[in-house]
Amino acid sequence: MKLTLIGAGPGDPDLITMKGVKALRKARVVLYDSLAHPSLLDYCPEDCVKILVGKRFGKTSCAQDEINDLIVEKARQYGEVVRLKGGDSFIFGRGYEEIMYAAEHGIESEVIPGISSSYAVPALAGIPLTSRGVSESFWVITGTTKAHALSKDLHLAAQSTATVVILMGLHKLEEIVAMYSGLGRADESISIIQNGTLEEQKVVTGKISNIVPLARVSELASPAIIVIGQVAALPDLSYQKVQELMQKGQSVSGLAD
Repeated sequence: MKLTLIGAGPGDPDLITMKGVKALRKARVVLYDSLAHPSLLDYCPEDCVKILVGKRFGKTSCAQDEINDLIVEKARQYGEVVRLKGGDSFIFGRGYEEIMYAAEHGIESEVIPGISSSYAVPALAGIPLTSRGVSESFWVITGTTKAHALSKDLHLAAQSTATVVILMGLHKLEEIVAMYSGLGRADESISIIQNGTLEEQKVVTGKISNIVPLARVSELASPAIIVIGQVAALPDLSYQKVQELMQKGQSVSGLAD
């Protein structure tokens, strides 16, 4: 018996790995999440059994215990089971919990990593998480802990000069803003990216001091990723620099310098 854990990538179906596609083409049964693009199921054989077990904030289709039991049940029934999860299964995806549960029931596992939304979504919004002279490192933090509280790590991250990426944190935006404001960082740049990598992607950029009303006016909703730090303002600054150079009749080839 075997469990194959596939990271589906950040949303755009073209961003799944070739190894992931090959595994889907041989799948007999797939347990898939809401954040995995539905078109990825087209790679599966016609007789493949497809079961939605997806979880999103406020919309839980299956509890984790139910998913674990389904993995064992379907692996025993079909000899193998594919678990298709958004992003990368080992970054806030509970993938490790699933392979350990499978192992306890005598099921071997194969892990096929996926492109994580934590860096891919900002990249496709023009935001580098690190940039020479601006940011030397980045934190990736969940906005939804097991206790449904804001991660204590965020208070440490907010005191650093690193870029901070918060996944599943839009519903905690006011708490995040209060924390940064309390540390005297109300002028820090922040971007919120909704539906990253997809055609309906929406990006709202502002400061800690004004992001809450901007998000409200823009009607932002999950799934969304929050990026905090100087790099969040770089796409707007780059655009301004391009315009200035064009007005002066200069080449834009040196923008990366």
